[in-house]
Amino acid sequence: MIIRDAVVKELPLIREQRIQAYEIHAKSIPEGHWRALKKAISSDADSSPDIEKIVADLNGTIVGSVVLYPAKIDAYECNVEKLDYPEIRMLAVAPDAQGKGIATRLISECIVRAKAKGCQAVGLHTGEFMTGAMRLYERLGFERIPQYDFVPANDGIIVKAYRLSIDKENLF
Repeated sequence: MIIRDAVVKELPLIREQRIQAYEIHAKSIPEGHWRALKKAISSDADSSPDIEKIVADLNGTIVGSVVLYPAKIDAYECNVEKLDYPEIRMLAVAPDAQGKGIATRLISECIVRAKAKGCQAVGLHTGEFMTGAMRLYERLGFERIPQYDFVPANDGIIVKAYRLSIDKENLF
């Protein structure tokens, strides 16, 4: 598997793959929340050149992707203050490729890139209904920072904040 930057022509596929990966949650959350999430993960909000779009390429097929927002950028449309560290967003693995360590490889790449830029931490947010994702982040050493949680759809569903300190050697 090769972890590399996405190219522009791959963005529609990546956005569609995000929907497929997140669709497992559609039945467990209110319909309005799902519509908002689907719109967010398939939008072109990741098109700025400052935002790194990273893919996992397995024998010429994209099996996963992630977006790394730089520090001090509005990654969540004014729901969270601009943070002093990069933010991992829209991590997605194709449903038929899940459980093979692809998400861990993509997260690790984000950490490597943040560390190379001299960042001391990397953060992310995830919906409270994404229990598998939370287990993964906690296993990788991310710590909860509830002061940056938010409720984007005013429906009671919390988007939980996590941060990983990368001032020590913690690459997996």
